[in-house]
Amino acid sequence: MSAITCYHRAPTQSTMNRHCKTTATVIRSVNELAIIPRLRGLSRSLLSSNVCTNAIMNKDAVDSHQLEALFQQKRLLRSKIRKDLKNMDPIQRSQEDNVIQNIVIESSWFKDSRNLCAYISCAALREVDTSRIVSEILSNPINAGSSQLRKKLYVPRVEDKNSNMKMLKISSVNDLIANSMNILEPPLTDADGNQCEDVMQAREPLDLVILPGLAFDKSGGRLGRSGGYYDVFLKKYQKLAQERKWKLPLLVALSYSVQIMEEGSIPVTPGDVPVDALVSPSGFIPTSPIALERKNILLAVGYQ
Repeated sequence: MSAITCYHRAPTQSTMNRHCKTTATVIRSVNELAIIPRLRGLSRSLLSSNVCTNAIMNKDAVDSHQLEALFQQKRLLRSKIRKDLKNMDPIQRSQEDNVIQNIVIESSWFKDSRNLCAYISCAALREVDTSRIVSEILSNPINAGSSQLRKKLYVPRVEDKNSNMKMLKISSVNDLIANSMNILEPPLTDADGNQCEDVMQAREPLDLVILPGLAFDKSGGRLGRSGGYYDVFLKKYQKLAQERKWKLPLLVALSYSVQIMEEGSIPVTPGDVPVDALVSPSGFIPTSPIALERKNILLAVGYQ
């Protein structure tokens, strides 16, 4: 991850209106949620189970041949998207990074979130830049009535090759260290030798999780890099939230324009966890009912 960059000028109202018009082609009103297939009408209890896929696929009903076919489709799609990202014009990439981060930072669902998970972007992986988002979380408090509370940021640390990943709290980007793949991660202990806070042991629920990925579709499908780290973490956290009777966090994926696909385009296997919304250069795209439950979420996409 490059150093935290300076702010670019936020989009004008006319720019945001263009974003809203583009997004309006996806969902024109709340009422249309009822006719959007696959994820619409599902409760979050289903979203957190193994039965939620683009085809509402039952894990026990999928034989090895079907799974292998889906995995092969994923491999082919990963190859295509990697080429598209590699061929993306650097100027366009920078412009889309700025627009996406502006949309996130200016949104009510981001401003109102106190406890967040976010990935630390890696240029080598061609991920949407999160440097300004991370800086905003670490440097600005959230308003809570008459008082101001500091936001908490948890960032990923890969534990092993078995898809295990921790989300550990950091207070500064200076806390991050490069791993063997030159990806910045939080340490296990802070400068005083204390264990860094793990989100799984936190006393408060997460409000928001900002995710990376290779490709996404408009029904919430997410194609990762085949490691399964985020899917495993999210399933564990969903189980924890259920046990503690916590509201589930909003799952938002950041996506370049070349990574967005139409509904049902992402092959989905039983272990996959769908996202609630996408943020692309065209705006905020809700993909599940929970994305419309947050305060002022409709205003963020231009609906009254």
